[in-house]
Amino acid sequence: MSHEELTTHSSLTKKYFVGGVLVIVAAIGFVVLLSPKNAKAKFSTVFKDKAPQVGAMATIDGKIITDEELVGRELEYNELLKKIYELRIERLKHIAIEKLSAIEAAKAGLTVDDYLNKKVLSAITISEAEVKKFLAEKKIEESQLNPQMRERVNAYLVATKRQDALDAYLSKLTAGNPIEVYFTKPIFRVPVEAGKGPSFGPENAPISIVVFSDFQCPFCAKGADAVTALKKKYGSKIRVTFRQYPLPMHKDARPAAEASLCVADQGADKFWKFHDLAFANQSKLDAISLEKFAKDVGADGKQYADCIQKKKHADTVVKDTEYGEKIGVKSTPTFFINGQWISGALPIEQFSEVIDEELAAKH
Repeated sequence: MSHEELTTHSSLTKKYFVGGVLVIVAAIGFVVLLSPKNAKAKFSTVFKDKAPQVGAMATIDGKIITDEELVGRELEYNELLKKIYELRIERLKHIAIEKLSAIEAAKAGLTVDDYLNKKVLSAITISEAEVKKFLAEKKIEESQLNPQMRERVNAYLVATKRQDALDAYLSKLTAGNPIEVYFTKPIFRVPVEAGKGPSFGPENAPISIVVFSDFQCPFCAKGADAVTALKKKYGSKIRVTFRQYPLPMHKDARPAAEASLCVADQGADKFWKFHDLAFANQSKLDAISLEKFAKDVGADGKQYADCIQKKKHADTVVKDTEYGEKIGVKSTPTFFINGQWISGALPIEQFSEVIDEELAAKH
């Protein structure tokens, strides 16, 4: 399966190898375990009720093996832990709403579901303006909106509004009576190096974001929009560094990566303008278009042409890609926020959640 296919299918299923077992987490919320023929342990093990010390996972020849050693840099394992955490939180929210609404529902002579539908969810409607906004955000032409697609878009928007309404209702219910939680959010940090790639923001910014991206990847274009939004929202609180990760199936990605670095030689501000132009015009990444983008952002044409001709940054692109593979990058875009791994073109709210937690931890 290719890098892009991993990203493409991530909205449907998540696949991981944990302890020799293929774990598939489906979008509908259940987990399937598929054991290959060689998954059974071929070594002698003794399972103990109590570990000799906190964090110990096993003992080999008298030496403690820690959880950190066992997991290593397996980003997929970390993603599975995060998924389990998210499923727990969602289930906890569902139980909390059900239990905290039960008394009021009983007073009204209604079931909890009927009470919620009548008191919390009854006003939900979808306007034509909201549909058009959704299409614009997803870059879908209105002419493509046939009856079947409209039904799917409406269902998605209704589901989103329902969840937002329930979240707001739960927030109100728990404002003076917070829920005590006895499990923690898994935080897994990769010691990622920003390197010397084009950057935005001060070197001493409290938040470091390193993004591995591909100029021809459609998901990376959405990721670029998220980066732009984060730059506007957080300003000098973040430092964003762009590292090259052109995928092999994208013939224009590597030349675009080299071109972007030739532009970066003439200033980081020019690079970020080129970055935005290239992602906004992914169908036009031929050599002539790339040269035009460079000139459009104010780069000196002669200096740029000389850089391209000498393939000055070909090795840099290779090294960025090799480094990404070394630390576990398998798809684009991949982000590291203070070392915390985020894969895919996610909504800005999910990036903000991590950034806000990191900022709060520094105070």
